[in-house]
Amino acid sequence: MNQTNRIAKFRWLKSLPVYLALSVIGLTIVMPVLWLLISSLKSDNELSAYPIQFLPKHPLYQLITYYFTLRYSPIMLAMLHTLVLGISTAFITCITSAMAGYAFARIKGAGSKQLFSLVIALLIVPNIILLVPQFILYAHYHLINSYWPWYLAAFGATSPLYIFMYRQFFLGFPKELEEAAEIDGASPSRIFIEIILPNSKPALATILIFAFNSVWGDFITPLIFLNNPFKLLGPWLAGAPVASPFVLAGAVLYMLPVIVLFLLIQKNIQKGMLFTGLQG
Repeated sequence: MNQTNRIAKFRWLKSLPVYLALSVIGLTIVMPVLWLLISSLKSDNELSAYPIQFLPKHPLYQLITYYFTLRYSPIMLAMLHTLVLGISTAFITCITSAMAGYAFARIKGAGSKQLFSLVIALLIVPNIILLVPQFILYAHYHLINSYWPWYLAAFGATSPLYIFMYRQFFLGFPKELEEAAEIDGASPSRIFIEIILPNSKPALATILIFAFNSVWGDFITPLIFLNNPFKLLGPWLAGAPVASPFVLAGAVLYMLPVIVLFLLIQKNIQKGMLFTGLQG
């Protein structure tokens, strides 16, 4: 019995290398974020000090930087525009991608497999390559310098990844619910709206945060489609001087919406990532 207890005490030593490796990886990922938070609480002199001063002397006093950042109208307008654009296009993308994914999962017809294979093939095409033909197309229809490129992309469900994830999720969805609704006389659109979507919260949450972050964290697309890209927060922060507490505070505020959204729906995201990989 004593020998068993001794073995149990030292069993954790076998997992020690794994824990150390994960700790190093986690610290490497988190360190830039921590350094941003610490730097945003420094004064101008502390940011430019040499040698580098790791900790601010008066961090609570420097919280006033966040107040002035929120009071500064250009960054607040850019944040508001980006927030509205990101939320609205994310919701539209969730619905249109769900429609396409549901069609690939349930409707079996001539050429459906080949069409889905084409969607999968588009996953390897970098999005930046598509910016030039998109610019030419939108310029032809006089849609440049507007938010129409984002909304048309959302209505067109142009992300193959989202369609693929929805399709995988719907393949594991029980068909008995749909068959029971069909017996009761429900139309396909009613089945999709009243049965499929309400029971697809994990997939919806996963696509929602991906679609929102693709707009919120993008600064290349506004440079292409807008004459004044600084209307959106990404280009505004990218074009601002780095060594400034004001800009660093704006960068911290830039992270908050995505972090808050993730914390609110993280359980559904984990389920969505799990279920979308189970079906072939």
